[in-house]
Amino acid sequence: MQGRWVLPFLGVACAVGVASIYYNQPLLLVMGGSLHESAREMGFVAVATQVGYALGILSFVPLGDITDRRKLMMRMYACVSVALLMAAAAHTLALAIVASVLIGLMASVTHVVVPMAPELVPKERRGQAIGTVMTGLLLGILLARSFAGWIAGIGGWRSVYVVAALMNAAFVPLLYKVMPRTTPRQSLSYKETLQSLWTMFRGEPLLREAGAVGALSFAAFSAFWTTLTFVLHKNYGMGPSVAGTFGIVGAAGALAAPFAGRLADRRGTRYVLTVAGAIMTACLAWIWLSEIVHAPLAVHMFLLVAGVVGLDLGMQTLQVGNQTRIFGLGESARSRLNTLYMTMYFVGGATGSALASLVWARWEWNGVCVLEISLVVSAGLCHAFGYSKTHAVALMPARVREEEPA
Repeated sequence: MQGRWVLPFLGVACAVGVASIYYNQPLLLVMGGSLHESAREMGFVAVATQVGYALGILSFVPLGDITDRRKLMMRMYACVSVALLMAAAAHTLALAIVASVLIGLMASVTHVVVPMAPELVPKERRGQAIGTVMTGLLLGILLARSFAGWIAGIGGWRSVYVVAALMNAAFVPLLYKVMPRTTPRQSLSYKETLQSLWTMFRGEPLLREAGAVGALSFAAFSAFWTTLTFVLHKNYGMGPSVAGTFGIVGAAGALAAPFAGRLADRRGTRYVLTVAGAIMTACLAWIWLSEIVHAPLAVHMFLLVAGVVGLDLGMQTLQVGNQTRIFGLGESARSRLNTLYMTMYFVGGATGSALASLVWARWEWNGVCVLEISLVVSAGLCHAFGYSKTHAVALMPARVREEEPA
């Protein structure tokens, strides 16, 4: 596969992998009924996938710098297929949580894929390349919810995991056929690679700032999507298929990723992050307002749809800006840089999902909205007063150390 089709293919690879950790979100109430668990307990199934994802990013993604990425990707897609089948067979909450952790661990293959994008284009097009691949990733996240809701409506929630397992398994021979072998970027042992993570984290203040902004923003984003099913069911009597349909609505925002990448190339990442944070804050306030006002159902749904589109647009724009920023820190360490950033990012997502489930149990939608806005405002403060405020450049020069750790 050559030329202009390489980046879209990598986007599809991201979509196939990352979708695996989001199938459960519109299904939580249905799964809870089958497993005889409450909404509060089922919220931790969503948390488990994100915790597993963060652990997988920390454990497996650094291997992208020191091994053949194609072989690594094939093995991980095969393993995520097995984990999805385990989830389909789960008959207790404990087994569902264990399977969800394993799904998250193996689905971290998406972030073996992402660092390949900036290596395929000139430096001045790095943001655009990342935006193209990240479009696939966010479409996978959003359409996973729609897919899960629709398939569950036809064959039950277990069928969602079976079909997803088949999709991931089919991707193994596809990777073998279309992706070339890759040469390791560095000659490090696995232990040395993991040791170098701390050196990078400690020595790169811009990476720490990007991680904090990403984690807080994604916590707010995850809090919204984790509880959307709950509010639609409680306030409107709507089931998982409707909640899943909102994934298609949000997919419109994902299409902004290539534009966000080009904007980062032209105006710099700090500008892009400022715009993204403002959009997310405004949309979360808008979504809260849509549930407060007394209006017909059609008006409520219109307001909610508009808010979801804007929220996803803001989240995707922020992610493209942050990853363009960190990939500028070192060409031969991009898998490890992405490991550190995405570990922080998904720890934030897991925390947001957990907090949202707890807050919903006590204060329901108003409490969740206050939580979401507080998180995204905190991200804005990190951005406004962080390292990049006093070192205002579009992209930092490559400063990551290339030598092996002592």
